[in-house]
Amino acid sequence: MATVLWTINEFEEIDSTNTWLVARAKEGAPHGTVARADFQTAGRGRLDRSWEAPRGVSLLTSILLAPRVSLEQLPVVTASVALAASRGLTRLCGLAPTVKWPNDLIVNDRKLGGILSELVDVVDGFPRIVVGLGLNLQWPGPEGVGATCVRDEVGVSIAPRAMLDILLAELELILPLCETSDGRQEIAQAYRNVLATRGRTVRVEMVDGSSIVGVVADVNDDGALLVDVDGTEIAVRSGDVFHLRETLA
Repeated sequence: MATVLWTINEFEEIDSTNTWLVARAKEGAPHGTVARADFQTAGRGRLDRSWEAPRGVSLLTSILLAPRVSLEQLPVVTASVALAASRGLTRLCGLAPTVKWPNDLIVNDRKLGGILSELVDVVDGFPRIVVGLGLNLQWPGPEGVGATCVRDEVGVSIAPRAMLDILLAELELILPLCETSDGRQEIAQAYRNVLATRGRTVRVEMVDGSSIVGVVADVNDDGALLVDVDGTEIAVRSGDVFHLRETLA
C-alpha cells in the first residue's frame, strides 16, 4: 500500500460523519477520505445506538479505507484503527487504553471510545469500508453509562484535530500490514497485547439474535474472537460482547 493521501473534510455540525462519508464513498470518494465534526446531531454507535456529545469535546471522525484484503479479513482493518487510536493517545499524553472486543477503547472497564465499521461496496474483489471513531477527550458521557474521558484519566485536554492528526499518522504505519499474512499476524499480536476481553467470561449477542456464553481464548490473525463454549471453540466475527463477572463462569 502506497503512502496514504488523507483528504480531511471538517464540519462544525453534521448529522453523522459515517452517514456523510458512506454517501461520498458511493459517489466514488477515494481511499483516505476523512470526515471530522465538532458536533453530530445523529451520531450512531454499534447496533444503531444513538450517541450525542457536547460540541468540541470528542473526536468524532470517519475514515474511508480500501485495503487489499478479503471480506473475512475486515476485522483486522478495524483492529488497526483501534491500535492506532491507542498508540496515538499514548504518544500524546501517556494514556494506554485497552480494547474490549470488537473495538471499544476502555480504561479500567470504563468506555473511552468506540468504533463502528460499515461496508460500502466491493471493488475488484476488495472491500471498501467506512470506519467511524468516537473518542471521549474532554467529556466522559452522560452519568450512569460507565464511560470516561482522557481529561478525567490524565488531566490533559486534547483538541479533536490534534488527536485526528496523530491517529492518521499511526494508522498510516499500521495499514500496510493488513495486506500480508505476516503483517496480519503482527497486528493480531499487538491487538492481543491490549485486548482486555482475552481470558474473560463473556456473553456474545450475535447479529441474528442468538447468544453464547463462554471464555475468550484468543483472537485469530483475521481479528475474529475465539470463544470457548463448553469445550467447543467458536469464531465470532461480529456481535456485541458483554464482560461477565468471573463468578458466573
